[in-house]
Amino acid sequence: MQETFRQLFGSADGMRTFRAPGRVNLIGEHTDYNLGFVLPVALDLATTVAIAPSHDGMLRVYSQHRQEMRQWKADDVAGLSPAHDWSDYPIGVARELIQAGFPIQPGNLLISSTVPEGSGLSSSAALEVSSALALLHGRALQRLELALLCQRAERNFVGMPCGVMDQYISVFGRRDCAVEIDCRSLGHRTVALPEGIAFVAVNTMVKHALASSAYRERVAECAAAVEVLGRRFPGVESLRDASLEQLAAVAPQLSEIVARRARHVVTEDLRVGRFVEASAAGDPRLMGQLMLESHASLRDDYQVSCAELDFLVDSAMKLDGVYGSRMTGGGFGGCTVTLLRIGAESAFQEQISAAYGAKFGVTPLVYTCRPSDGAAEM
Repeated sequence: MQETFRQLFGSADGMRTFRAPGRVNLIGEHTDYNLGFVLPVALDLATTVAIAPSHDGMLRVYSQHRQEMRQWKADDVAGLSPAHDWSDYPIGVARELIQAGFPIQPGNLLISSTVPEGSGLSSSAALEVSSALALLHGRALQRLELALLCQRAERNFVGMPCGVMDQYISVFGRRDCAVEIDCRSLGHRTVALPEGIAFVAVNTMVKHALASSAYRERVAECAAAVEVLGRRFPGVESLRDASLEQLAAVAPQLSEIVARRARHVVTEDLRVGRFVEASAAGDPRLMGQLMLESHASLRDDYQVSCAELDFLVDSAMKLDGVYGSRMTGGGFGGCTVTLLRIGAESAFQEQISAAYGAKFGVTPLVYTCRPSDGAAEM
């Protein structure tokens, strides 16, 4: 990486490199912006950002994947507007750092990543967190504040009303563990995973255009349910607070669509708790059943699945050694995550790839999900 940096920018003197992982969410989908519970793992797939000072007052960012350069005067960063491309992620982070009292110094940045874009494995958060660490350049920022700052960058500059899960797990990931995040208190606990199991992500290789607009619609629909619930039950400030009984009580006041959205979130929070208990009990069959229930809820009540995701889940369940499978991430494409017996990964990859290729004429990418530590300087 140092030689590539030198070729791009003329010098690698003072270069430092920072890494932030992508993630796969085992269960707890679309619960984070409803202040509920999620259970992701950080991955060994990661984004790295190398940075060294520039001496001409410029901030340059080069994407190795796209082979594209963007540059600005460092003093102008605070006044930039979104360009609606990949550069909005590091610039959104830079603007948030300035607002938090960390001036942006002139510098050259080289971005490289093994997190596939559009896969539901959170390439955006990995880019945000690694960019933030690079731009901080050793200046201290508490880890929770780092995650929240990167979330603000995506919400305020990129324009995606995301929850905090992706940035949080990129910062707080733990090797060989899942992390249960309480998206209200912003506390977490590590969750040991049973021995003898593996998780595999399968990339549909599609991302349907509906994804961004539908995400915003789901956020609004959940807020509409909370408004009605809160009038009847004053303690309900988010769907995380609601029970199925309370939801049934206000169902006549909700549209069918809003009721279904709320039912997914309420039941998904319950599934996260049961999944953690099943993991502690070393019960992969129950873990797998909960993943299947999660997928059915995302498909039918939240309506964020698609034909490709459904096919991968259905096909996975026909294969030897598989306990459960579900879509992961925002939906409308991206990845599934499958829980299977360790040692079954190679046969699974061969068979799921063949089935998907025969159906859709596309070879999916398959990733073994190895729980990884969170962001740090390399």
